[in-house]
Amino acid sequence: MEFVRNLLVFLHLLGMAALVAAFLLQRRTAPGGPLNKAWLHGSLLQLLTGIALVGVAEAAHREVNHVKIGVKLVVLVVIAGFAAGMSSKKTIPAWLTPTLAALVVLNTGVAVFWR
Repeated sequence: MEFVRNLLVFLHLLGMAALVAAFLLQRRTAPGGPLNKAWLHGSLLQLLTGIALVGVAEAAHREVNHVKIGVKLVVLVVIAGFAAGMSSKKTIPAWLTPTLAALVVLNTGVAVFWR
């Protein structure tokens, strides 16, 4: 069970890395250009592995802070919602990239500092 949890943590961190990479790639796109698909893929990877991590923790009878998980889930759903909604558009608003980046930083901060 510990190997599964470690694998899920590894994949969850790769999802966060994909979101950071999406931001860096988006900065190279011309202003108003299309949204990078890495936003959607990274957020979905984080969503799936996050849900699986909570399930593994519950199955192992570990204590889970459901309020923290709920906050992280809401922030991630907003990121995924923006990514899904804007991924098919030819141009994106100027505020979208910094907003997505701020939400990624917020979610990371909640994960690290909320005990």
